[in-house]
Amino acid sequence: MSEPLLPPGFEDLAPWCDWARANMTERSDRRINSSMEEIEAFYDAMLPRLDAVLEHLAATPLDTMDAQSEMLMNLSLAMAEIAPAVEQFFEPTVSYGYDVTRYKQGPE
Repeated sequence: MSEPLLPPGFEDLAPWCDWARANMTERSDRRINSSMEEIEAFYDAMLPRLDAVLEHLAATPLDTMDAQSEMLMNLSLAMAEIAPAVEQFFEPTVSYGYDVTRYKQGPE
């Protein structure tokens, strides 16, 4: 039997763990390569659970965070980063008011 991906009580969010990327660039790539239907489905799954997720994370020190809580933290970061696409811009590539596909990380 494999180890659970998420802390106890968050098993219902396991189908969404593909959104839990380790950094903003990877999460942005996931968002811009998804349809609005996929983004909205993730948003709809996370929104009602967000209070419980944030409560769990607030009680979990970063320096002792286990892999399951880290996965949950990355899910919450993905939620924060897709929310503008759902709530304001209605488009996967626009976040925080600019087209993120134009952003390049690091020197060329």
